[in-house]
Amino acid sequence: MKAFKSTFLGFGVATLMFSACAGGQKAPQLTVSGLDPAKFDTTIQSKPVKLYTLKNANGMEACITNYGGRVVSLCVPNKDGNPTDVVLGFDNIAQYADTLNSPTDYGSSVGRYANRIKDGKFTLGEEEYQLKKNDGPNCLHGGGNSGWMHQVYDAEQIGDSILKLTIVAKDGENGFPGKVMAVTTYKVTADNTLDITWEAETDKPTIINQTNHNYYNLNGDFTQPGYDMVLYVNADNFTPSDKLYIPTGEVRSVEGTPMDFRTPHAIGDSIKSEYDQIQNAGGYDHNWCLNTYKDGEGDDTQVCASLYSPKTGIFMEMYTNEPGVQVYSGNFQGVGNEPNIQHKHGPYPQHVSVCLESQKYPDSPNKSDWVQPTLNPGEKYHSHAAYKFSVK
Repeated sequence: MKAFKSTFLGFGVATLMFSACAGGQKAPQLTVSGLDPAKFDTTIQSKPVKLYTLKNANGMEACITNYGGRVVSLCVPNKDGNPTDVVLGFDNIAQYADTLNSPTDYGSSVGRYANRIKDGKFTLGEEEYQLKKNDGPNCLHGGGNSGWMHQVYDAEQIGDSILKLTIVAKDGENGFPGKVMAVTTYKVTADNTLDITWEAETDKPTIINQTNHNYYNLNGDFTQPGYDMVLYVNADNFTPSDKLYIPTGEVRSVEGTPMDFRTPHAIGDSIKSEYDQIQNAGGYDHNWCLNTYKDGEGDDTQVCASLYSPKTGIFMEMYTNEPGVQVYSGNFQGVGNEPNIQHKHGPYPQHVSVCLESQKYPDSPNKSDWVQPTLNPGEKYHSHAAYKFSVK
């Protein structure tokens, strides 16, 4: 999904101080993915920030920071049994927090509302709410730089494989109504699954629509576009968008279009199609209406999407209880200032990655016939997504 650009409120990167390794000191203890946890150990918004490592006995490792609830690295075995980092990001907290020079949603737990809301407005009951506009005239990812992806969560690690992250959002934050307490729980399971659960409660009617924003590259080579990665999406329909990425309200069949991934095929087969939807977005940046969601319920025991790398043999299957998935093909990677930004794997080219974001449909508060993101007092928001890794 298109990145936002605005100044970061209340935090300057210059305040981040990291001590260099002095002569005679021990070498840093790195994670399997090669991260130095000391580069994430700091204070932001008067709260401690750390890098937490989750792992299982099969060689899977997830490194997560409580700044924005971000997955910083995700290592899984490839077909040769070698650990392979499959997500984009940085190797230090300073760049994640520097929203002026390197604004990004890499790996974040997005809230309060993932994706876009047209004109930053919606009506709930008899009241209209004006949200922060951070993507042209629209609100994207809850306000972007002042949304949850740039807030510090309270963290509790439970054993080797579970991390619970809690945030309390104020009533009126970025224009959203209601004080909300939200919990994101990451688990690394024995079958090499990254399991994510979002739960929330509110003290007044509000809207909520959370997701994870990992940028996946299963090839293990972040210097080349991921055109050969094979995508499957279990969806007969998608929601076309206008040139500002807002759904028109139409639900359109994928039949006969480059949006049809019901039979898995390489992304590069169709990403440069002349189809108007792909031309508008510079690739894929659309919501698919999942077949796994029927009669008001999502079946998170069925595969809703998958991604496969013929190079590494890594195969990722996605499950969710949500009605939609946003497929974003890294259209804004490698453009603008991106080639000048040093990431943990070096500069990233365009289309190097694929995001698979579970969600209610974009702009759903303004589309009354779509599944609504409303949360009322006394109710509990529950969203689930899981990404299972294997080789073939």
